[in-house]
Amino acid sequence: MEKLLLEIGAEEIPAGYIAPALQAMQVQLTEKLAAARIAHGAIRTFGTPRRLAIEIDGMAPKQRSESIEVMGPPARVGFDEGGKPTVAAQKFAEKAGVPLSRLKRKVTDKGEYLVARKTERGLVTRSVLKKLLPEVVLAVPFPKSMRWADLDITFARPIHTIVALLGDKTIPFRVGNIKSGRNSCGHVFMAPGKVKLSQAGNYTDALRQAHVIADIDARRRLVVEEVTRAAAAAGGRVLADDALVDIVTNLVENPVATTGRFETQFLEVPKEVLITAMREHQKYFAVVDPAGQLMPAFIAINNTRTRDLALVATGHERVLRARLSDAQFFYRADLKVSAEERLEKLSGVLFQADLGSMRAKSKRIAALGRYLVDTVGGDADLARQVERAATLCKTDLVSQVVVEFPKLQGVMGRVYAAVAGEPGDVPAAIEEHYRPARSGGALPETRTGALVAIADKMDSICGCFSVGLAPTGAADPYALRRQAIGVVQILRAMNLSLSLRALIQFGLSQFGDKTADRKDDLTDAIYRFFESRIDGILADHGFAKDSVAAITAVSVDQIPDAWRRVEALDRIRAEADFGPLAVAFKRTVNILKKSDQDVGRKTDLPLDEGLFENPCEGALLQAYKAVKEKVAATVLDGDYEAALRHIATLKAPVDDFFEGVMVMADDDAVRTNRLALLDRLAGLFTNIADFSKITT
Repeated sequence: MEKLLLEIGAEEIPAGYIAPALQAMQVQLTEKLAAARIAHGAIRTFGTPRRLAIEIDGMAPKQRSESIEVMGPPARVGFDEGGKPTVAAQKFAEKAGVPLSRLKRKVTDKGEYLVARKTERGLVTRSVLKKLLPEVVLAVPFPKSMRWADLDITFARPIHTIVALLGDKTIPFRVGNIKSGRNSCGHVFMAPGKVKLSQAGNYTDALRQAHVIADIDARRRLVVEEVTRAAAAAGGRVLADDALVDIVTNLVENPVATTGRFETQFLEVPKEVLITAMREHQKYFAVVDPAGQLMPAFIAINNTRTRDLALVATGHERVLRARLSDAQFFYRADLKVSAEERLEKLSGVLFQADLGSMRAKSKRIAALGRYLVDTVGGDADLARQVERAATLCKTDLVSQVVVEFPKLQGVMGRVYAAVAGEPGDVPAAIEEHYRPARSGGALPETRTGALVAIADKMDSICGCFSVGLAPTGAADPYALRRQAIGVVQILRAMNLSLSLRALIQFGLSQFGDKTADRKDDLTDAIYRFFESRIDGILADHGFAKDSVAAITAVSVDQIPDAWRRVEALDRIRAEADFGPLAVAFKRTVNILKKSDQDVGRKTDLPLDEGLFENPCEGALLQAYKAVKEKVAATVLDGDYEAALRHIATLKAPVDDFFEGVMVMADDDAVRTNRLALLDRLAGLFTNIADFSKITT
């Protein structure tokens, strides 16, 4: 078995395109080889800005042969009454490619049919790959593709070379005007000539000799080693930035670190601005001293090892100086503008065409913030800080620094609020109100920040739903799903017990006429939207799907409460005797549902002990009375595990009840009385979980 190598050499491919393209190539080639019945071993991918490559071990020398059965016409059509083949049989045999004598009869559910059994013998792998590999090359997806010359093919950048080797033999094919072969290219500056590959197995070694590190993981390790060494030589350490390491890794083929410096006067600018200017525009690494303070130094990763690295550093310093001068100018200009002036400028910044300006949004956030403080029982100081932070949280959008560096929104709001002497947690809350910025991202650390973050996200969700901008399928331009998940995570992390439905209603009320005549429908739609997000979050946390369904079917109105209920249910159901208990309660719920009883809401149905016909009925009533108060007390304390354990003590009398009587008795009075008893029993757990959702 031999090794397959496919390399596509091209002009500079954007760094962000490389990893997804290689993953897609691997998936496509794996699927095509499986469909072609070609066995193979391990797959590895390689990539640089100028090449995408895939290497596969253990390629089978030819396709696997396959026996297939082709169904033909009914036997009565294929043969006449004398048993002679008809024209239909002859045509079928010709189409199937078998002699007429090899046709067989097969009995199916629809009757007896003619079948042809034949073996498709495998072709030599190399000949199959001639057709398969060009399809893989042209199917690589990119965010943006381009055409070149007068060709009708597209790729991320113009293709210059294609290497296709199976062992030591080339696989000949053509893509556009490029013929496949065995010649790759070395480093564009340090070894610009051709690299002739004698066989697929020496790909990475041959390129390394031509100053190209094709293995992405190896190149990434080299980047880390280079920047770590350079930072230590400068007397500091690199500010951790894994994302930048990934970007830089796919910008170079042979990483070489250079240390540069900038004037200390720029350190008056907030470090976040300096770091962003270095990172976003130049892809430079920031350096901090042992105390974690930003140093006037940076590290650049070059693609070429030159004799005079000092000269290279001077070039980098000249470019960065211009960037930092701009940042310093913008920052100084922003400090001359008051928060109130920026607040007024928000009137000219559109949030959404039907929902008004950012100034209007900030007013709604402040109103929602006041509502949240009142709901969670905050004091006057918290109320003042929340209202102030909510009012100012969007003002940095009109600052010159954020216009230049959009990723610093929130950060600069904190900086400007701190410089202006805003009290308490107001500066921190302005930055934190954007959190979490992504899945698994940091949550607000201050209570003020948490409440403003919830208010901002709820305003966006309620506003977009009110004007018909609810997410549909994969379309979610306002990131409402992420914002809803953020609200849920913050409520849980901060243990904020408030009614989600009431919060939604208040949020909708901020939009006046847009929601007045359909407020109930919108409330239900947004509540279901949150319910779906909560289902997903709970499942992602490892809770059983039926436990999640049992909890959400009851209510998710109080987020921390829903978590406590699902945690308790998952813990207690892990015990050996939970199964029979769940069956008994599930039966109780199902009987009540079938009898049109509204479970958990009609515990005031009359119950007449004089209608009891079997001692098991009285025994169940007494057992219910014995645990009723205990369950109520533990539920009030939020100790749902204890409540479920109290309820579990009813298993024996419940089993005796179902074994001793028929609930749906012929006598109306007796039947209603037994349903009333079950209704009281169900009332114990219907505020915890819907046991009919539990898989037993």
